[in-house]
Amino acid sequence: MSSRPAPSPIFLLSRVFLPFALGYYLSYLLRTVNAVISPDLTGELGLTAADLGLLTSTYFFAFGLAQIPVGIALDRYGPRRVEAALLLITALGGVLFATGESLPTLAGARGLIGLGVAACLMAGLKGFTLWFPREKLASMTGYIMASGALGAVTASAPLEAALPFIGWRGAFWMVAALAAAIAALIFFAMPEKEGSTGGGDLQHAMRGVKEVLSAGRFWSYSGQAAFFTGGFMALQGLWAVPWLMQVNGYSRALAADHLFWLNIGMLAGQLSIGAWATRLAARGVTPLRLMQIGLFLTMVVEALIIAELGPTIPLWCALGIVSATGAQMYGVVAGLFPLHLSGRVTTSINLMAFIGAFAVQWGLGGLLDGLRGGGMGGADSLRVAFLILLAAQVASFVPLSRAGRFKPHGAF
Repeated sequence: MSSRPAPSPIFLLSRVFLPFALGYYLSYLLRTVNAVISPDLTGELGLTAADLGLLTSTYFFAFGLAQIPVGIALDRYGPRRVEAALLLITALGGVLFATGESLPTLAGARGLIGLGVAACLMAGLKGFTLWFPREKLASMTGYIMASGALGAVTASAPLEAALPFIGWRGAFWMVAALAAAIAALIFFAMPEKEGSTGGGDLQHAMRGVKEVLSAGRFWSYSGQAAFFTGGFMALQGLWAVPWLMQVNGYSRALAADHLFWLNIGMLAGQLSIGAWATRLAARGVTPLRLMQIGLFLTMVVEALIIAELGPTIPLWCALGIVSATGAQMYGVVAGLFPLHLSGRVTTSINLMAFIGAFAVQWGLGGLLDGLRGGGMGGADSLRVAFLILLAAQVASFVPLSRAGRFKPHGAF
């Protein structure tokens, strides 16, 4: 047995949590930035709705494709080396986006960005399973998700206010520099946890992936990942602003204010989960139960937004708060499998989320073009698209509501 003392809270905060939190902050900022700069991209490049959806969703496509390899790499090489290396690809993508002049170039650059940030959340969750006790993981998930929410807040009203001074190209030059700096911080400042890397060949690693993807308990969460988590990312990252401008008739500045409050709500929700999750679980409100309640309320709030019932800023803020509960999915699903599979479990469920985000973000764009081509107005076509998303969420909630029958790994 090791006689080393347990790491101090200051050590864990500064050397483990903070580097991962900065990485996820950047990841979420990049995930949502196109919602605010979309009018500039459309005007400068002459994009259709489908073009804009494709350009934005290449982030999700590349991110999704990377998830299984990232999961294998996290379990084999550890989160420190994997995330630091990938963030250098983010920096390259930021440079290419800042200098791009055509749709293919910008789409390719955004794909590189998606690949580069593909490990930011998953590396953090893997790191937390290595350094923190299991009873703290729900709170740590809430705190790192709050870091992402702060990135989304930065990419809303603050970015909209800065665009007249730095432009969207200047913003991506800043992104490239920040990505390189965080990569250096993670690689040089973060400790290497003993036992954080695994052996075995690729065939052994793929057997672990097969074990995850063939499990019924995994697929019970896949619909929630695709249509709640992925659907929220699609709205937050792109389609919220067109809805607010075309359905509610707001200016871009006012729409960005709504996006700001959506992200503030998500930030408040994640911070509340971080602060209260452990105590709630002790009182019988497990992370799964918390998620089920929050996602049911998510559907209620979305229905109110679609029906235009109630003040818009409080509704969009409430959507951020209740949607924050969906992030507990990663810890809940990981807890159903052995610890040595945790990287592959979380990246596999994240793959479902990003498949959903890509399908919803691009699919809504194609649907909107089709409906408008058939003579339907912009506002009405958005209402139809949002109703279809809500219907998919209702359908995916059914298996989620019965997921409590699956017991955590090691529970009796």
